[in-house]
Amino acid sequence: MSGRRRSRRLIAVGGDLGGTWIRVLALSSDGGRLRSFTGAAPDLVSLPKFLRSLFRRWRVTPAQVGALVIATRGVWTAPERRRQARRLRNLARKVTVLPDVEAAYLGALGDTPGLLVLAGTGSIVLGRNPRGRWIRRGGLGPLLGDEGSAFWIGREWLKATKRGERFETLRPLVRFPDAAARVARAAVRVLARARTGNRIARRIVAEAQRHLALQVREVASALSLRPPIAVSWAGRLLEDRGFRAGVWRALRRGGLSLRVVPPREAPVLATARLALTLSQRR
Repeated sequence: MSGRRRSRRLIAVGGDLGGTWIRVLALSSDGGRLRSFTGAAPDLVSLPKFLRSLFRRWRVTPAQVGALVIATRGVWTAPERRRQARRLRNLARKVTVLPDVEAAYLGALGDTPGLLVLAGTGSIVLGRNPRGRWIRRGGLGPLLGDEGSAFWIGREWLKATKRGERFETLRPLVRFPDAAARVARAAVRVLARARTGNRIARRIVAEAQRHLALQVREVASALSLRPPIAVSWAGRLLEDRGFRAGVWRALRRGGLSLRVVPPREAPVLATARLALTLSQRR
């Protein structure tokens, strides 16, 4: 069998590892969808073992994977990306690791200059100018940042509503390895309470929207983007239409001229398409 025929059988795998969920998608050599998975997110240390198990379930061997592209939290610099790629090198012929927010930007805006607001368990704003320069604000994690995120909303709700409870009722929560994800899940209830007029929930939601709007304005100013600025979104929190509209209102009240662009495709599809491109390169 020729090398060209073997290459046609290779598949491309993309993954989007977030704070709460992981999504994995496998594409055939012609771009068709072969397999997909969505489940609870492993940590970075467990990711190679997780993917090996998933490949076995899919009956896929590393030799069949022409390229693997993983978008993940916790990486940004080139050394960090290379270090994580080395840990995955036995899972595919080619491996690339990139920040989850960069994959989300590519899925939402492609090569268009603009801004991406990502708010899920964590939060970050990523901007790109016409020369390809990237700038971000946020993304520091629950210990140092993530203002406006689902985690931030959940934490503020717990702080505002649990002050009279005994310390022992909340202490066990912080001991769970997925404590941030557990706190973030409360955001859905907070948004629902805000819609029904709960005063505390409405205050927390409005403050979260202001935090995200402030980060957007900082990135737009740093990149000197020309109005109207293309702005898109990613993350489960911003899938809520009412919450998202509140962020845009906060931005327009601050004088920013926007051109809101719905995401073109999911981040996991963007990573899978990038993997397909890499697998087809000689």
